[in-house]
Amino acid sequence: MRNKLYELGCTTPDVEKYLSEMITTGLLNEEAYARAYARGRFRMKQWGKVKIINQLRFHKISEYCIKKGLSEIDEDDYYKTLTKLAEKKWQELKKERSERIRKAKIMRYLLQKGYESSLAQDVINIIIAS
Repeated sequence: MRNKLYELGCTTPDVEKYLSEMITTGLLNEEAYARAYARGRFRMKQWGKVKIINQLRFHKISEYCIKKGLSEIDEDDYYKTLTKLAEKKWQELKKERSERIRKAKIMRYLLQKGYESSLAQDVINIIIAS
């Protein structure tokens, strides 16, 4: 918001005044933004926590608000989504003959989506075993 106000030609004292007014009236709420962002990115884009955290840090959201945002993601839904993504990718890569390469491609995909490597590895091993 601060950058947008500067783009609109506001001076530093004006920017600080507008920001404080927005915070006191509730128009600008970092915690609500973090919660909505985390919830939306997980449900719509199926991002993992690592990617959500990195993007919230990029937007200069405080660590406290990031933790609050991540609390919006249900652990069961998170694991189910990760499993679903891995299974879908496993099916897409059926033509790949080497299981090792197939595993590596799935792992890269899940890491790119922002899932934790240990959790992704566990899910991949379960899929291979079944």
